[in-house]
Amino acid sequence: MNLNGKTAVITGGASGIGLATAEALAAAGAHVFIGDIAEKEGEAGAAAIRGRGQKADIGCLDVTDMASIDTFRNGVANISPDIDIVVNVAGWGKTEPFIDNTPEFWRKIIDINLMGPVAVTRAFLDQMIERRSGKVVTVASDAGRVGSLGETVYSGAKGGAIAFSKSLARETARYNITVNCVCPGPTDTPLLSAVPEKFREAFVRVTPMRRLGQPSEVADAVLFFAGDQSAFVTGQVLSVSGGLTMAG
Repeated sequence: MNLNGKTAVITGGASGIGLATAEALAAAGAHVFIGDIAEKEGEAGAAAIRGRGQKADIGCLDVTDMASIDTFRNGVANISPDIDIVVNVAGWGKTEPFIDNTPEFWRKIIDINLMGPVAVTRAFLDQMIERRSGKVVTVASDAGRVGSLGETVYSGAKGGAIAFSKSLARETARYNITVNCVCPGPTDTPLLSAVPEKFREAFVRVTPMRRLGQPSEVADAVLFFAGDQSAFVTGQVLSVSGGLTMAG
C-alpha cells in the first residue's frame, strides 16, 4: 500500500483502533493528523510516529462540538490544505441494560458515535468535492449490523453511521469520493478493558476464532479502504470480527 503524498485525518487517534490506524496510514506514507480530546496521549502517539521518520501532527478535537471541529479543521488546513482521507474512529459506549439508560446517556452515545462522524465528514467534504477526489472511512461496529446485548442505543447509533455512509457514498460517487465502513467485533482496546471480565470472556467464547481482535487488524481494513486498491469500492461494510457475524 502506497499513500505517499496523501494526507489523512483520524479522529479518536490517541489510542486503540484510532492510534493503530494512524500508525498504519503513516507507515504507508501518509501525513496523518490525529484529532482527539486526549491531547497528551495523542501527542505521545504522534511523537512515536515521527520518531520512525513518518509524518504526524495532533490537534484537540471533540467530535460532539462544532466549534472544536471547525478549529481542528482550520488547524489542519494551516499545515495541509488538501485532505485526501478522513477516518472517523472516535467512539464511546458502555454495557448497560436499555431500561437503566438515562436520556443524557442516550444523547452522549448518539452525539459521539453518529453525529460525530456526520459532523467531521461534513467539515472536510467541500474541499474533497472541489478536488473531485477523496476517501471517507468510518469505523462503526458489528453491533450496528446485528445488535449487541446491553448496547442497544450504541447499536442504533452505529447502525445509523452505517446507513449514513451508504447514503453519502451514493451522493459523492460522482465526485470520485468513496465512503465505506469498517465494523469491528470485540477488539482489545482501552474501551473494551472497561467491560466486566465475564463479558470479555463471553465475547471470546462466541467468536469462531476464539480470541479478541487486535486494533492493528482493524487498521488494516481501514488501510484497504483508504488506498487505491479500493478505488472502485464504495458504500460497503467490512466486518473484522473473527467470524462472529459472518451470517449477519
